[in-house]
Order: sequence, then structure tokens, then C-alpha cells
Amino acid sequence: MPSGERSVPNFLELIARDFEIQRGHPLPLGATPRRNGVNFSVFSRHASAVSLVLFAPGADEPMVEFPLDRRINRTGDVWHAFLRGLDPGVAYAFRAERSHPPGAPLHRFDPDVLLLDPHAKAVTGSEEWGGAPSGNGGTRWAGVRARRGLILDDEFDWGFDQPLDRHLADTVIYEVHVRSFTRHPSSGVSAPGTFRGLVEKIPYLVDLGVTAVELMPVTEFEENENDRVNPRTGERLRNLWGYHPLTFFAPRAAYASDTRPGGAVREFKGMVKALHEAGIEVILDMVFNHTGEGDEKGPTVSFRGLDNSVYYILEHDGRYANYSGCGNTINCNHPVVRDLVLASLRYWVTEMHVDGFRFDLASILGRGQDGSVLTNPPLLERIAADPVLANTKLIAEAWDAAGLYQVGHFPNWGRWAEWNGRFRDDVRRFLRGDPGTVGDLATRLSGSADLYQRGGRAPHHSINFVTSHDGFTLADLVSYDRKHNVENGEGERDGGDDNLSWNCGVEGPTSDPAILALRSRQARNALVLLLLAQGVPMLLSGDEVGRSQGGNNNAYCQDNAVSWLDWDLLAKNADLLRFARALIAFRKATPALRRRSFAEEGTRLAPIGWHGVRSDHPDWSHESTSLGMHLRAPAGEPDVYIVANAHWEARVFELPPATDLKLWHLVADTSRTSPGDVHEAGREPRLADQRGYALAPRSVVVLAGR
Repeated sequence: MPSGERSVPNFLELIARDFEIQRGHPLPLGATPRRNGVNFSVFSRHASAVSLVLFAPGADEPMVEFPLDRRINRTGDVWHAFLRGLDPGVAYAFRAERSHPPGAPLHRFDPDVLLLDPHAKAVTGSEEWGGAPSGNGGTRWAGVRARRGLILDDEFDWGFDQPLDRHLADTVIYEVHVRSFTRHPSSGVSAPGTFRGLVEKIPYLVDLGVTAVELMPVTEFEENENDRVNPRTGERLRNLWGYHPLTFFAPRAAYASDTRPGGAVREFKGMVKALHEAGIEVILDMVFNHTGEGDEKGPTVSFRGLDNSVYYILEHDGRYANYSGCGNTINCNHPVVRDLVLASLRYWVTEMHVDGFRFDLASILGRGQDGSVLTNPPLLERIAADPVLANTKLIAEAWDAAGLYQVGHFPNWGRWAEWNGRFRDDVRRFLRGDPGTVGDLATRLSGSADLYQRGGRAPHHSINFVTSHDGFTLADLVSYDRKHNVENGEGERDGGDDNLSWNCGVEGPTSDPAILALRSRQARNALVLLLLAQGVPMLLSGDEVGRSQGGNNNAYCQDNAVSWLDWDLLAKNADLLRFARALIAFRKATPALRRRSFAEEGTRLAPIGWHGVRSDHPDWSHESTSLGMHLRAPAGEPDVYIVANAHWEARVFELPPATDLKLWHLVADTSRTSPGDVHEAGREPRLADQRGYALAPRSVVVLAGR
């Protein structure tokens, strides 16, 4: 054998002497190891023939193929077989065809295409990030590699690990992209861009104080599907973010440093276990609204080749409805698809021990099979009421790409939290100094009762954010008036145009000390309003150290320094990091910032008081640019007073008296330089003047009454 070639076993070497093909069972769907063999089961209502295809580990070509007998190996719409004498470790796929009649345009059966099992728990074929295809397996896009399901022996020593079940009100979320978090050479980890690399940065997350990581998509996707190039460098662009899933079960193989079969599953579990040991929850960003198979010109990888008319919402002529903006829309409220989604969520909770989910473009999950908006969507209700998911965090991105916007009105059954896009927009407008924003800011800081008090929800059902993966970073929000997306290769057509940002006087990089100081203050202002508002704060990874994307507000295809976290920023912007860390610690130490209802029982005073330049006289006028919020707390707990001045001039604010003879202490003043800009919880200096405080222009001050 030539040096470097791998020996591929033949089929007889991989089976026991008593091998035989038996009828098998229709449930559970997928490939399930059982005593003495493996049960295979796949749904296809409209196929007239289905075959099971096996591959030797690491092989590109099929090893053996078993046509399934529709009389013996089919129960209802499920095709199944039990292979006695077959052990885990073998890869597999399906073929499906329809001969009577073909059924175009609704069906897309192609017997020449090898199909990935929608229920595959692990895949092979894409262990190397950005690797070239080795045989396209019938796919129609040159860059798309063939994936095969892997029969997995998923034994793992969890010890006593379980989901942490932290109350949502006590949560501080950190949105992070697994690859970008440690891919930069400055990360210093042993396995950059992987689950293992993230584990090596757990001490940083603990020190920062976040309680949960919200991981951008980690299920299998194809990064090579993007055919664009950077017009400035000629570099091939990739799908970095992963919002084009090929499966809802299998973790991304290229996110694992362990490239052995099943390595991604083992490494993901190890990451979850390590994060839990550090007290950090894991929330997954799940994309159930569309798949990476794209529109009519896209590749057939799995769903469309097994039963196109069931898995997707189709127009009468067979074209894909595109409520996702990504070429197709999953038929979420078809009973079979509902079962698929529930099976996926239960798997991630029971077998992978995750603590919650953020649902991308979740409003699509509330559309019917004809695309109409349902009043009581069955899928959303089933998720909310599912007993296995009873303690699981459920977070909706309550809009879609077709104009449906449901923030505050998302069907919730008292369970669903939401990304609060109104919080993002109202805080940005206030910080920019827009008129008519003070009332909106008060509503957002107090938990967005206008959105979440109805239907029994609470302040913690508002997931507050000022920035996220989608849009400007915090550093760019205060440095750019417009997007700079030329390098995405789409002629600046991608990304939002109305970012509610302000460059503080100069577009992009500058050496002007006055502008740099103003940007620094504005970034700190945003952090205060985000981290100390009622609701659940979500911090975008890198915002705490001033990470910039050079004004790119849609860096989905920038697998380079534009998206990667430069860990040298921790030293360069240590003052900003210290500020964010101290605010998180103050939030965690202060019950008044984490109210669990809109109406506090047993309090003799209203829990929130509003003020202006004069105490007890808030200015709600259209021209107003300042606001004070007093969070009153019972004896033994600190009051909190937050006063924000978005005006370009300094103002002196009267201070309301703290409750129970408490005295005001300075927590933070964004106009001051470090280390005077923030003080550790419990060590805040007492104000010499308890009657008033002079706020600098465009600044926010936080006081604690002790």
C-alpha cells in the first residue's frame, strides 16, 4: 500500500458472523444502536422506494446498499430495517425515489443522490473547516461536501452533571461564536476555533461574570456554500455564522479538535460539562425556520430528497416560500416536522445537557402550512408545554424576514422569552440624543411592561440587548454612521441601513482625543443601560473589550480578523473590560436589578420612582434628553439610582432620598477616567453631597443606597 493511504475495510470485516437484515422498528427515527445490531428508520410519505446505503468509516464510496421492501420494511410512512450483527462506527445514507407518478413540481426525488438522515446524531465528511469536497455525492453546488450519518456509540461519563436550572431573572447572557471566539492567533489556546478552545477560555468567562453562553449555530452546516469573493483581496468568502443548517441534531464536526468519528459529539459534551462545572449555562441558537438546501437552485442534501412537500412550505408551482430570506421555509406546523423539532430539542436537553434555546426567526414557527400566521401555533404550544423542556430556557427572535414582527406579541403561554428589539432601538435612539425618547427609555429600563406584562409574563421575559451578531459591534455603534460592507462582495446591498448609530463626529478610526473620549463614554453609557435594566442582559462577545468589525454590520462571511476576537484587546482596553466586569458583579449582587414580577408584593412604596433634574419631577417632554430612575429596595438591600444625561451640556440633578435612611454611594460615572469610572460592589465611596450630583455631558451615573 502506498505511504499515506488509508486501508478501507470491506463489509465483511465490519459485521458479525450472524449478520442478517430484519424488519426493524419504525420508532425511534434515525439510526439507533440496540443489542446485537442497529435499527434504521426514516420518514418518507411520497417515496415509492427507499434504500439504506452503508459506508466504511472515512470512505467516500458506498460499501453496500440494501433496498427496503415496502411490504416488510415499511410501517405507514416510515421505512425501517434492523441490521443484526452491525456495530456502531459505520456511516450511512439513504436513497429515495418516486416512480408513480414523479409528482413534479412538488417532489424532488432523485435516486442518484445519497441523502443525509434528518435524525443523524453525528456526521462524517466535513471534519476539516473549509476542506474541499472529496466526491460531491450528487450535490449540485461545487463547494458542498457530502455528509453521511454516523452510527454513534454515544456513551459518555457525565458524572452528576445536569442542566443548571438557573432562574432566567438571574441570568447574564454572553452571545458567542464558537470558531471566532478562539480562532485568532492571540487566543493562545491549544485548539483554536473549537469546542475545546472555548473550554480553555472558561476562566475568562467566569472572571467576566456571565452566567450563560448563547452559542451561535453549532449544528452541521456547509461553510463553502458562499460563492462570493472579497472584491478587495480576492479571498473566497465563507458562511462563518452557520445559519444554514443541514441537520438539527449533529454538532458541527469542524468545531471539534477531535477529528475521529463522533469526536464532535464527545467534545461538545465535554464542553457543556466543563461550563456547568464553572456555573455557566449553555443556550443554543437553533435554526428551525429554513435549511441550507436553499431555493430551487440549491443542493439536495437531505430533507428535499426525502419528502420535499412535507418538509418545506411550497407555492403551487413548486417554488419555495421564502419567509426566511434564505431561499426556503421549513413547514414547521406540519405534524411530522413538529415531531422532528421536538425530538431535536429533547435530544439536546436529555443527551447533550444544554440549558436553553434561542430560536432564529421564531415567528416562522408560528406560520401554518400555507404560510399564514396562526393565532395559536401548535408547534410553539407544544414546545412551551413539553414536560421534558419544562425547565428549559426558551428565547424567541420574534420576527421573520417577510415583515412579521411580534416583539411583545409572540405566542408564549407564559413560557417564551423574546429578544427585545425595541430595547435595542430605544436605547440607541436615546444615546444618540434623539428627541422624544425619554419615555421609551423609561419603559425599557423598567422591564418593558408594555410588551411583557400581558399574559402573565415578567420582566425577565425581555432579553435585552444593544448589539448582537447581526449588526454593529458596540465599538462600531459609536464609531460609524453607516455600514461598510464592501468586503462582503454584495455591493453594499447586504446588512441594515438604519443602524441608529452615531460616529461622534468622525466616520471610523481617528486619533482625535476628544472624539475617542466621547466614544469611550458612549460605549460605557450603553453598557450601564444594558446591564442594569430590568430584564435579562445579553452581551455580544468582544463588546466588553472594544472589538470592532471595521463598520461591517453583516460579517456572516468574514472568517478572518474582522470576526475573530483579538485577545490582545483585553490588555489594550483593560479599562473597558474592568468596567463591564464590575457592572455585571453589581447586577448579580443587587436584587433590585432582578425583579421577578412587574408588581412587587408587600412593598410599602412603588418599587420604581422617576425623576428629572428636579427630584420627583421627570421631564417626559419631546425635547427631554435626561432621566433618573430610582429602584427602591427593602431594608438590608441596596437602593439603586440610575441617572442618564444624553444632552451635550452638563446638568446638576437633585437626588431623591434613599429608603430607610440609606445613603447614596457612587457605583459608576461614565464621564470619569479609570479607575474612578466604576467601583466594586460593596466598596463604593459615599457621596459627600447627598442632595445633588453634577452629570457631565452625555454620561450615565449609577448610585447605590446603603
